Amino acid sequence: MSQMSSLAKESVESVMELSTTAERREHRRHDLETQEITVDRWEGGRRSGKNFGKIVDISAGGLRIRTNQPNVQPDHQIRLRMELPAYAGISPFVTRASGISPKTEWTGWMSVARVAKVSKDQYDVCGRLMDMDEIDRGMLGLYLSTQPLAA
Repeated sequence: MSQMSSLAKESVESVMELSTTAERREHRRHDLETQEITVDRWEGGRRSGKNFGKIVDISAGGLRIRTNQPNVQPDHQIRLRMELPAYAGISPFVTRASGISPKTEWTGWMSVARVAKVSKDQYDVCGRLMDMDEIDRGMLGLYLSTQPLAA
């Protein structure tokens, strides 16, 4: 009986070991910090945005933005507009206005999950992209597959 217990224990430990090293993220993060791509914050009925910050890294499900705005808190909902340049013939998003055609900008909601102070007046705002269509999420994933991975 003690042999069976130790065997079962080893089996459970090996399964636990595998699960702790497995990738927990649904989408891989990609480093876009060197490209200095800005993100605009859209508020209310205004049709023009204010510069919110720069993309540090992005995935098909969320992004991290470096900003100097200290008033952002976790659980806030922020309306964003981002424009990513086409790369290697791939546009990051599509429009369905007249059929399906490529586009480089997306406007939607980000749900803030974490805010971290990185310097005296700089903050990293991290969150999930909430209302992105599945086709846009897929195109963004394809687009990002040509970009370097984040650490």
